[in-house]
Amino acid sequence: MAEMQSDLPSGSMDESFSSGAGLAGRQSTLDEPIKDTILRDVRGIAAKLKYVVLPRARVEKGAGLREWDLWGPLILCLMLSIVLAAQTKKADQAGQVFALVFVVVWIGSAVVTANALLLKGKISFFQSVCVLGYCIFPLVIAAILSWVFNLYRIVKIIFVVIGFTWATGASVGFMSDLVPEDRKVLAVYPVWLFYVAIAWLILLT
Repeated sequence: MAEMQSDLPSGSMDESFSSGAGLAGRQSTLDEPIKDTILRDVRGIAAKLKYVVLPRARVEKGAGLREWDLWGPLILCLMLSIVLAAQTKKADQAGQVFALVFVVVWIGSAVVTANALLLKGKISFFQSVCVLGYCIFPLVIAAILSWVFNLYRIVKIIFVVIGFTWATGASVGFMSDLVPEDRKVLAVYPVWLFYVAIAWLILLT
């Protein structure tokens, strides 16, 4: 009996529990201060926005956006909705414009994602929504600049065209890389329509 006990793994239950707790503590962020959590999320959002603005998103086909979150797309959608609602001439239309932009962005991104999944795209639902949401950032900038420099119609068109080109360039490469070769056109076309719809809403306000 003594020999059998000597062959058993050594170590107490307390030691095993403490080591497991330490490992869980290193992997979990539940115990970190709220300030650190917010700052970490803000840095992550800023890094993704910088990635979309820089040409690296086109060259690397959106690889920097693979770690998804929905905070950035939500903030960008709210910014775009507020900016376009503020440009309405009638006060009673502001709420309608806000709701319309919000619905177009989220329903549109969901439809584009569903299309990619039906085409057997190798992407998760929230990952696709994250990419499409972050890539509206150039259009948000275009809407803000059009609001600030609201002098000539042609200036607004130039801003929107540049934002649309930048947004599609950052997202199309990522989406097309995740579907089979013979279905890339079917995956890219809805993405193009999605940003056309948003650009058209900016031009109409």
